[in-house]
Amino acid sequence: MFTKLRNRFLIVNLLTISIMMLVAFAGIYIITYRDVQTNIEMDLRKVMESYEKSPGHNEPRMGSGMADRGMGGGMSGGIGDGVEAGLPRDSGPLDRSGEAPMDRSVSFMLLSDKNFELVSYMSKFEMDEGFYEQALAEAAAEHRETGQFSLDGSRWIFSIRPVGNGYMLVFLDVTARKEILTNLIYTFSAVGVGMLIALYFASRFFANRAIAPVKEAFDKQKQFIADASHELKTPLAIINTNADVLLANPEETISRQAKWLHYIKSETERMSKLTRDLLYLTEMDDAKATVLFSRFDLSEAVESVLLTMEAVIFEKELVLNYDIEPGLTAYGNPEQIKQVVMILLDNAAKYTNPQGEIALSLKKQHNEAVLALTNTGEGIPPEHLPRIFDRFYRTDASRARKQGGYGLGLAIAKSIVEQHKGRIYAKSTLGQSTTFYVHLS
Repeated sequence: MFTKLRNRFLIVNLLTISIMMLVAFAGIYIITYRDVQTNIEMDLRKVMESYEKSPGHNEPRMGSGMADRGMGGGMSGGIGDGVEAGLPRDSGPLDRSGEAPMDRSVSFMLLSDKNFELVSYMSKFEMDEGFYEQALAEAAAEHRETGQFSLDGSRWIFSIRPVGNGYMLVFLDVTARKEILTNLIYTFSAVGVGMLIALYFASRFFANRAIAPVKEAFDKQKQFIADASHELKTPLAIINTNADVLLANPEETISRQAKWLHYIKSETERMSKLTRDLLYLTEMDDAKATVLFSRFDLSEAVESVLLTMEAVIFEKELVLNYDIEPGLTAYGNPEQIKQVVMILLDNAAKYTNPQGEIALSLKKQHNEAVLALTNTGEGIPPEHLPRIFDRFYRTDASRARKQGGYGLGLAIAKSIVEQHKGRIYAKSTLGQSTTFYVHLS
C-alpha cells in the first residue's frame, strides 16, 4: 500500500516538474528563436545595402562563358545597365563598428536575368561558379522574395530585389546561428533528462522519508489494536469462564459462589483500568492545547509523591534513597508531573530485585530540572530500550502480567513529558540497574 502511495507521489511530482520544465524551456527557445531571426533579418538587410553601396573596385565580375550560353549583346547590355542602376558607386561603412557586414560575414551577391540565369556575381570569398548556380536555382525554386535553403551542409538565407532587366540576389550564411538553436534544443533535452533523473532519485528519497512517519504510525496503530485486543481477550475469557461456572450451578447460594464473583470483579476492574489508561492516552494525543500550564514548585511536587509511595516501597522491603534540591520550578501542569513521578516510582518498585534499592534525585543542570530514578535489578537489554515507551510493550510479558501491568504506564509518562516540551529516556546495565531520566524546563 505504501509503495503504491510513494509511486503515485513520484508520478505526480515528476509529471508536474516535467510540465513546468517544458513550459520554461519552450519559452526560452521561442524568445531565443525570435532574437536570432531578428538578427538574421537585420544582417541580411545590411549586407544587401553594403553590396548596393560597394566601392568601384568591387565591380561585379562576369561569369566566364556567359556569352557562350546564348546571352546576346543586347541582353548583356541591358543587364549591364541594370547593374549600374542597381549598384550605386557611393560606398562607406554601414554599422557603428566601421566595418560593413559583408566584411565580417560569409555572403555573396548574384545578378540574374528575368529567367534567373546567372549573369554575374560578387563575393569576397572564392567559390566555385557551380556553387553560385546551385544557390541561384535554390532561391528561384522558393518563389519568394526572402527564404532559406540548405546547400553543401550550410544554411543560407537570401533576399531577391528587382534590378533593371533582372534580379539582384544576396545570400548570407546563417549556419552558425541556426546551430545555436539546434544546440539549444540538445542542451535543453540533456538538461531536462538529467534533471528528471536527479529529481526522480531526490523525490524517491524524500517520498520515502515523508511516508516513513505515516507508515510507522500505521504500523503502530495495527500493533496497538492487536495488543489491545490481546489484553482484553484474557479478562474477557476469565469473566466468561466464571460466568459459565455460575450458570452451571444455579442452585448454589451467592455466598458459596463468591469466589467466582470475585474473579469476575477483579477482571472487570483490570479492564476498567485498561480502558481508563487508553482513554487518557487518547486525550493526551488529541487535546494537548486544553491543558492549563503554570510555573509550579517541582521539588515540592516530587517530594509529595515520594511520601505517598514511601509506604508501598517499605512494604516490599526495598531501600529508598532520595536527594531533592529545594526550590526547583518547572512550567507545566503539577498534577500531570506528579503522575509521571508516580508511574516511574511504581515501575521501579515492581522491577527492583528483592532487598534492592531505589534512588531518586532531582537536580538543576544547564537551566533544566533533571529527575533521575534508579532501581537495582535485572536491567533492560539494549535492544529493548528504544521501545520501552511504546504502548503495550513489555520486555518480559509473563512477568509483567504477574505484576498486573499492561505496558501503558511508560507510554503515558512519555506522552505527558513530551506535552511539557521535555525529554524522557532510560539507561540500563544488565544485571545491575536501570535509570530513567526526565528533563523539564
